[in-house]
Amino acid sequence: MSHSDKEIAGAHPVWLQSLIDSPDMQRKLYQRTLLIVVISQIFGGAGLAAGITVGALLAQDMLGTDSFTGVPAALFTLGSAGAALMIGRLSQKFGRRLGIATGFLTGSLGAAGVVISAMTQNVVLLFASLLIYGAGFATNLQARYAGTDLANSKQRATAVSIAMVSTTFGAVAGPNLVEAMGRFAVNIGVPALAGPFILAASAYMIAGMVILIFLRPDPLIVAKTLVENERKNESTLPGQSEVKHVSKNRGIVVGTTIMVLTQLVMVAIMTMTPIHMGHHGHTLKEVGLVIGFHVGSMYLPSLVTGILVDRIGRTAMAITSGATLLLAGVIAAFAPGDSLMLLIIALSLLGIGWNFGVISGTALIVDATDIVNRAKKQGSVDVLVALSGASGGMLSGMVVAHSSYTTLSLVGGILSLLLIPVVVWSKGKQNEGIIDKVA
Repeated sequence: MSHSDKEIAGAHPVWLQSLIDSPDMQRKLYQRTLLIVVISQIFGGAGLAAGITVGALLAQDMLGTDSFTGVPAALFTLGSAGAALMIGRLSQKFGRRLGIATGFLTGSLGAAGVVISAMTQNVVLLFASLLIYGAGFATNLQARYAGTDLANSKQRATAVSIAMVSTTFGAVAGPNLVEAMGRFAVNIGVPALAGPFILAASAYMIAGMVILIFLRPDPLIVAKTLVENERKNESTLPGQSEVKHVSKNRGIVVGTTIMVLTQLVMVAIMTMTPIHMGHHGHTLKEVGLVIGFHVGSMYLPSLVTGILVDRIGRTAMAITSGATLLLAGVIAAFAPGDSLMLLIIALSLLGIGWNFGVISGTALIVDATDIVNRAKKQGSVDVLVALSGASGGMLSGMVVAHSSYTTLSLVGGILSLLLIPVVVWSKGKQNEGIIDKVA
């Protein structure tokens, strides 16, 4: 039976009323939603890996200079900022299905544009296409929220982690297919460095179609209806709403700050690692191996991370994120340029630190937002996260060009320490009983 995902004024449709009346059906829909998100994220992970792995190398090849090699990461993260806002607004108005599917399909269009720009050696088209390609990166992050719509407060971080861990399969496969996709590209008359973007265009297309066809009924619309139904039967004590409002605003500030800092540090160091490796004689295959470990570390620990965030707390895991990012920066800074193993360790730690920060920050954001306007606020938060990544990508190339990769890595590691005073502040507020309170 086909389901309409539109809200109906007055009486609920029969299928929706059945969900309202049956906790068992709600649980099954929650599980089904996670499964659909997992499938789409597998393909989405393969799509995002292309820009991370060869974006900087493609720009270096087309521009003939290292000074602007951070521009591709800056552009697709800047593009992801606009896309995050778009996806959040679309999801708020029409549901997750339309918002997420539109984002993935837009990312596919951008990846195809990158391939065409490489074939024509058109730098303007390259930069414009990278902006559009960023929509896929934003969607990969936004999709993690879809799994939380029907989750209770003790399942939220775990739900985020399930969505993110599924990205690992495609995200690890993508960088390790760089050489094979390069050969395929050359065989069909396309520059080798554009090969991974052929994979990205196909992967994002499949991810978008999976969401568009199978994410029914829409989890956000169902969740809104369930909450509205519950509120009809609830009463709020005088003054209680004001305390909740203050608590939620602080939760949004803390969660956003954690994700902004982790994104800034991760993107800055990650962006320049392929260039650094190229300068020390590493092959494209070795670059793909290092980035594969990095991307895998961004997503593979997610399942364990989500459980830890739900059990030992958001703030404790955020502090762990800062410490891990610092260690990654120090190792990257002082590792010999020809040491493949140390670069793998550094970039793996960089991914793990990012994972800790994103999941703990995301859980705080979900805790602090109301289902009625959650998607819109989540989109706005991800805009700031994307802009921080764009800044990290843009500045990274300039720092390395005028100083060194060592300086970049050390500065990034030190910046990550700012997470500690932020979360200590939030912990203090938690002790006052108005923040980070999980039902």
